[in-house]
Amino acid sequence: MTEQLSGLADDRALLGRTSTAERVADILRSRIAEGYFPPGTRLSEDSIGGALGVSRNTLREAFRLLTHERLLVHELNRGVFVRVLTVEDVEDIYRTRRLVECAVVRGLGDPPYPLDALAGAVEQGRRAAREGDWKAVGTANIHFHRELIALAASERTDELMRSVFAELRLAFHAVDHPKRLHEPYIARNVEILDALQAGEREKAEHLLAAYLDVSLERVVEVYRRRVGEKGQGD
Repeated sequence: MTEQLSGLADDRALLGRTSTAERVADILRSRIAEGYFPPGTRLSEDSIGGALGVSRNTLREAFRLLTHERLLVHELNRGVFVRVLTVEDVEDIYRTRRLVECAVVRGLGDPPYPLDALAGAVEQGRRAAREGDWKAVGTANIHFHRELIALAASERTDELMRSVFAELRLAFHAVDHPKRLHEPYIARNVEILDALQAGEREKAEHLLAAYLDVSLERVVEVYRRRVGEKGQGD
């Protein structure tokens, strides 16, 4: 927990004098999305509240908000934990992603598109791959899709997908070979970016849909194997 809490004291400065449960939830959501709190982690009120300098009531309200977003779960007499996803959760996450992300690309309108941030996410993934940091490659991949969603210029869509991507990060923690999962998507992200830079919106949507279908198949395969292994150990 000490390592996981490192950096929260720095985030404390973001709260300022107008600290609210929503802003605490934003910080914790980001930490979950970045992989600092893996699935099954118990979140200590004392440790996190102390690191952020917020009251127990404020922290509990933030926990409540994140529980509503399906990122946390409260277990009676045990505390609050980062949620462990099921196969059905993963399938629903990807169903939502396909509906929203493909709709964003489909509705882009006429080129050119503002793609600098998307290109930056591609380069972030390439750099992490060169360094062999496959967790960072996964983070860069999520950043790529966040920037893709941002092309819609819709605060509501950004808000909707922020929690979906945080849940997605929980799914990635079940993957025992992150390189095998994330490496192919570096090239796929480049293909989508190239299509958008060329103004080929329909091609980009087709590439994105195929990308999401393959990603779903791979992640679900891992989850089903994990469930089977757990059943054999019971």
